[in-house]
Amino acid sequence: MTGWTLDPFRMRQRSGWTPARVTVAQLIALAAPVAVSLVERGTPQIAVLLTAVVTCLIWELAFGLIRGRPLSLHTATVALIFAVLVPASIPVWQIVVAVSLGVVFGELVFGGRGYGIVSGAAAAAGFLVFFFTGTELASSSEIMALATLPGLVLLLAGGLVSWRILVSVTVVLIIAGLIQDGASSLPSVAITAVFGMVFLISDPVAGATTNPGRVVFGLLAGVLIVLFDTAAGPVVAPAAVVFASLLASLFAPLIDHMAVALIVRRRRARHG
Repeated sequence: MTGWTLDPFRMRQRSGWTPARVTVAQLIALAAPVAVSLVERGTPQIAVLLTAVVTCLIWELAFGLIRGRPLSLHTATVALIFAVLVPASIPVWQIVVAVSLGVVFGELVFGGRGYGIVSGAAAAAGFLVFFFTGTELASSSEIMALATLPGLVLLLAGGLVSWRILVSVTVVLIIAGLIQDGASSLPSVAITAVFGMVFLISDPVAGATTNPGRVVFGLLAGVLIVLFDTAAGPVVAPAAVVFASLLASLFAPLIDHMAVALIVRRRRARHG
């Protein structure tokens, strides 16, 4: 049956995309956004980055020892995304708690990268905002948005993010922006949302895997972003993208199930 896949990581392996190569590609895609975060937020951001990376690797090493697996560095992408999402003013102990909860319950308890149901980075950021009252995620700048684009091109070229999800989310945000603030708001919406759209909403593990399902998933994520957005003016609150990613991911299996059922029904009606 064409037009959909059940296991994106298995399909990537058939085309040369092993989990290790996926990790390397994502690390390369994150290099520019991480560099921008270090330049914009200064020396304190180094502590955020190192704390997140070390915490993730310690947990991955612990689970690897328990399961008899070598260190894969898959969780390093979780650490880098989380570091870009949070401001440098976050206390180190809060970073350790949030990252630990996110990487353990978002990925490692399910078997690691490719087996979870939500983005580990989104889970970590969600835990941070939810458990520590008053915590706000870092807002995205124009430079950060531009730094995200090369990584987006790389991931799109490798088939590691779905253009259907990106287009669907973008359509919803454009319509919402036009209704609420007019055409002048669209650049601000794009600047503040693009990083989360690429590295959270479009996470291949957390999103739908059927092509029709990806469209529905993207539309759902876009609607949830609009509903969760509490930022004043023509911008998107980073927390809205995080929680939209988490909630939409929970519906991804159901969306794929319905998409497959619809495809099967149409083929049976066509071929008898």
